[in-house]
Amino acid sequence: MLLGVTGSIAAYKSPDIVRRLKDQGAKVRVVLTASAEKLISPTVFQAVSGEPVRGDIWDEKAEAAMGHIELAKWADLILIAPATANLIAQLAAGSAENLLTTICLASEAPLTLAPSMNQAMWRDAATQANCDVLRKRNVMLIGPDDGEQACGDVGPGRMSEPANIVSRLVRGGKSGPFEGLRIMVSAGPTREAIDPVRFVSNRSSGKMGFALAKAAADAGAEVTLIAGPVNLPTPPKVERIDVETTQQMCDESLARIGNMDIYIGAAAISDYRPKQAAAQKIKKSADTFTLEMVKSPDLLAAIAALEDGPFTVGFAAETEKLEQHATDKLNRKKLNMIVANLVGENICFDADDNEAIVLWQDGRQPLPKISKRELARQLVDIVAIRYKLALAGTTS
Repeated sequence: MLLGVTGSIAAYKSPDIVRRLKDQGAKVRVVLTASAEKLISPTVFQAVSGEPVRGDIWDEKAEAAMGHIELAKWADLILIAPATANLIAQLAAGSAENLLTTICLASEAPLTLAPSMNQAMWRDAATQANCDVLRKRNVMLIGPDDGEQACGDVGPGRMSEPANIVSRLVRGGKSGPFEGLRIMVSAGPTREAIDPVRFVSNRSSGKMGFALAKAAADAGAEVTLIAGPVNLPTPPKVERIDVETTQQMCDESLARIGNMDIYIGAAAISDYRPKQAAAQKIKKSADTFTLEMVKSPDLLAAIAALEDGPFTVGFAAETEKLEQHATDKLNRKKLNMIVANLVGENICFDADDNEAIVLWQDGRQPLPKISKRELARQLVDIVAIRYKLALAGTTS
């Protein structure tokens, strides 16, 4: 494997790619552009790869033996991570301005890029046109991901995480364990009207559900996302249906669930709703106000109870006795799996990180505190394994 590293701030993640590739049994050599060397030392890559690092096409010692041609022939696969907009433009134009692009032109090995750039640069028509040119030449692109960027912008352009990049490479570019499956994910809160101004809701941001929808799509699934009222961009390759109330979420989900193989219920659906919403704004008058609440429909239980229904994964957010309450919900609603979260400071609701315990009949797997994006990928892998075991009629 030849890893090319270009001048993006995401270069700090590239040594982790080397480590993960070596864990998979690959021999890795690294080529840095001049810009990359200003961000991260070649010594770091030499330490993790155990191989000399190249950067200068005018290296007399290396080029005495035509080193760029030797590297081009040596590589079974070339990965450039991060790949900047400038590097993508050079490759699309067939340029050989530096050692890395020269190797790419001279090599017959498959080429994979993990783009990394500002969201406006990624969306720019020139960048998209260059990517289209490269795709037509059978260059594979992994990512980029959506999220907050070093410049402060939010949007597409973040380099995919090293674990996801290496996983895609190991699969030979195939999407993953959900290839050909249809998955429904519910995400976010619901809102139940008190009057035209006020509503009852909860703290769910939808981040975990949206991360799961993206991870499932990245793993090859055809994903339908039923989203409560949240301010999040739709993940690529995901069909999104926006709802507000519990009843709307139930109606939209049940209307489509018959075609689904897997249902992941990550939404924080209101357990209770006002018995009757006032037609006009309720004016402040008395010192106290009584609101009569009635139980909302239980979407998760309804889906789990369907004859020939999907493999059903629930979520349980608890403030105490996490595993006890989650196990009770797993059994009471007859779920295939449940993901249990302990609500706390900087985890679970409206946070970027989360931790969980995944439970199923006679099994459990704890997952440590990590980003919701990485947690979603790990959860998708667990769901894929449990789903395949369920199809096979076994539990291990």
